[in-house]
Amino acid sequence: MPNASLDENIKLFEDMFIDCGDFVSRKFPVGVNKDIWMYVAYIDMLVNRDTLENQVINQLMVFSWQTPPKPEILNDDPLTALIDSGVTTADISKVYDLQAAADAILSGDTILMADRSASILVVSTKGWPSRGISPTENEVVVQGSKDAFSESFRMNTMLIRRRIKDTKLKCKQLVVGERSKSSAALMYLEDLVRPEVLNEALRRIENIDIDGILDIGYIEQLTEDDWKSPFPMAQITERPDKASASILEGRIVVVTDNSPFVMIIPATLNTFFQSSEDYYQGWQIMSFIRLLRFAAGIMAVALPGLYIAVAVYHPSMIPLLLLFKMAGARQAVPFPAIFEILLMDLAFELLREAGIRLPRPVGNAIGVVGGLIIGQSAVEAGLVSPFVLIIVALTAIAGFAIPHIKLVSGFRLTKYIILLFSSVMGLLGFWIGSLLVLIHLVSLKSYGFPYLFPFVSGDVNGYSDMKDTLFRAPLFNMKKRPIFARPNHSERIHTNRPDASVKE
Repeated sequence: MPNASLDENIKLFEDMFIDCGDFVSRKFPVGVNKDIWMYVAYIDMLVNRDTLENQVINQLMVFSWQTPPKPEILNDDPLTALIDSGVTTADISKVYDLQAAADAILSGDTILMADRSASILVVSTKGWPSRGISPTENEVVVQGSKDAFSESFRMNTMLIRRRIKDTKLKCKQLVVGERSKSSAALMYLEDLVRPEVLNEALRRIENIDIDGILDIGYIEQLTEDDWKSPFPMAQITERPDKASASILEGRIVVVTDNSPFVMIIPATLNTFFQSSEDYYQGWQIMSFIRLLRFAAGIMAVALPGLYIAVAVYHPSMIPLLLLFKMAGARQAVPFPAIFEILLMDLAFELLREAGIRLPRPVGNAIGVVGGLIIGQSAVEAGLVSPFVLIIVALTAIAGFAIPHIKLVSGFRLTKYIILLFSSVMGLLGFWIGSLLVLIHLVSLKSYGFPYLFPFVSGDVNGYSDMKDTLFRAPLFNMKKRPIFARPNHSERIHTNRPDASVKE
């Protein structure tokens, strides 16, 4: 608790900000009669200067009592009188220790101290520069909104609020990180979210003990169910419409400061194959695309291993004419097939990484031209066969067809397990590797939900979640919310079929 003497409080407070060149403070008299001396402090560029000067400092420096307060109030706690008469902004609060005031300043607020006052006034003046709302870069859609989350915490919560205008949409705010003191919030619909899931999410986030949270990825890794698994346990998205749709399903969205992405929990394998655009177009074409995505997922994991198993150990399964072509192409290759696959696959991984790190115009050129030149040169030099180049290229393309990069990263690692088993035991090893991956997926849970739901335990929700898996049913037929919502709030659509009009 601060002392009653303003000068002593100023000395203690400014000792906390020694060698902070961006710390701004000033002591000034209040009112035309110089009734009270006050002290203002803030961090430069973290505050909105217009709000600070017009609604706080100017108001106080020219302030005069329209209705003089009682002498005992003015003498005991001048801030109480000023809150009602001198500060025009509405977002104000009080703290009673210097550390809380320092935390408020570092969050972009302004603090006011007054002589003979045991409290400190915190005025919300946050106004640091931000990137603003920009188009999506990673989750691009043809039809749908183009806005994306930004690094501004409050702007991100606003983008969700703008889509769900319901008082039951809650924004439970927390502070995470001992030194960064980053703002984080859990956004959910109070009547839809399962209490046990909400309590578990709160417990995990509150138990985080780390110096700083610099991105939502920190929270994702520190709260995931199984840290040993390469598969993601939570969805990461940059799209406000995707986050809002998840909230309407009874799920929780975690927002944190300084991150243009949010985390959606719980998550199952099926949710990673869903895209925002799936629900903006007709069910026929989107069902076809959804099926293509699942096929691409299988190809991204299994295609290299299957090629090794069949081409090396079971060539009799290949049509004779194609087998002759493959054998002819491999005559000049001095390396085994497994080495060819690893060589080209790692080359594509290097190109992918280089394309990400380089500036965008150069990165696109490196990805396309580099892939063509390296692939063609490797074939002409006899290092790999054309069929291996085709297999690796198809595997890479299949990974790009999956809408969530976190799942693609899991597939990129998992394919090497199947490839290893296939290169040792052939087709038997392929099936053993695939079975091990499947067993691992079955064992995973995300906040109590089976990772392979609704392909396993689908009867718990009456198999209604199967309408949004390999195929997407028409919207009017998807009347129930997914398993994530409370059972007694499962109905979400009351519209009948478009052709079910009343006939006279």
